Amino acid sequence: MARPKNQTLRRQQLVEATASIVLLHGAASTKLTDIAAEAGLAPSAVLYYYPDVRELYKAVLNKGGAQYCESREMSVAEASTPEERLRECIQSGVPRPGAAEEASRLLYELAPIVLRNDDAADEYEKLIARQAALYESVLEQCEASGGFALAMPVKSLARSFVALEDGYGIDVLTGAITPDEEENLLLEYARIMARRIG
Repeated sequence: MARPKNQTLRRQQLVEATASIVLLHGAASTKLTDIAAEAGLAPSAVLYYYPDVRELYKAVLNKGGAQYCESREMSVAEASTPEERLRECIQSGVPRPGAAEEASRLLYELAPIVLRNDDAADEYEKLIARQAALYESVLEQCEASGGFALAMPVKSLARSFVALEDGYGIDVLTGAITPDEEENLLLEYARIMARRIG
């Protein structure tokens, strides 16, 4: 039997099916048969499009990371002042119930893949760099406005915000703190590290 001509569509279908299963069971517990069943395919069909299942996970990470960053970038772009952009940058990284929590959970669930697959690690580093670049842009605008004094170089401070988000995000998803508590902790950090002047 001939294979479907639209391989791009089939690959997208498999990425979406894998994301659903990873969210349901976690990456470590996801099986090829689970992915195939979710996509309505035989396991051999999954392997036709992704002979190495790790490549499928990488594609999920890539898509999930891009959607997560695009959502944050759009939120920040809608804010009108540097201070509002910084607040929005922080708020958009908090895994609140709904799409934000789902996106964050998916990226955290794929962490084991990142640790054992160099290509996935490269994709993850791009995701971190893109988030840090968003913070860099916002912090540079804060500094350029003349209303803020930064306690660290922009690049270092931006990366610190992303690292704190990641750590606190896990706390939120495990129930150790609430989304509001994470937001307040990050805003307090911002008040110290990007101090208002004038």
